[in-house]
Amino acid sequence: MKHPTEKFPFKFSAMMIFALCLLLLLCAGGFGLTVWQFIEFLKGDLSSFWEWLKYILMFVVCGLLFCLSLAMLIKSQYIVTDTELILQFGFIKTRYAIKKIKSLRHFMGSGRLAVYFDDMKNQYAIIVVKESWFDAFAKALQTRNDAIDFDFTSAEEEADWKKK
Repeated sequence: MKHPTEKFPFKFSAMMIFALCLLLLLCAGGFGLTVWQFIEFLKGDLSSFWEWLKYILMFVVCGLLFCLSLAMLIKSQYIVTDTELILQFGFIKTRYAIKKIKSLRHFMGSGRLAVYFDDMKNQYAIIVVKESWFDAFAKALQTRNDAIDFDFTSAEEEADWKKK
């Protein structure tokens, strides 16, 4: 049975949003400073290979970092297709086969959702979406693989588990 693709936006912390915005500003500032220095360079001796290389590298690095951080802010999400759970951070994608997901666990105390895989010992992924979307996320996976268990751990059980 074919299911529609479902998308769940990544929930960044305020500190992560601040860090990505700061990186965007630094990249824009670095690009602007490089343009200013490049204009001054064009007025002088143009025969230096190393000066040309320096400016090319600065333009490329500033541009790539700017694009990467902007893409992470705009396009960070979990995508549930018929066969895969895709974690997308900007241009970077990680794919997990839904048939290899064993269970989901909602940790009530810390407000986290963990996905456990059956093919890799002790392998899991923490899902970072709004806590109000945990049930919808679990339902999206369970409709594609009804063998996935979904349970929760209370705050007290979680505290006891951490003590061990």
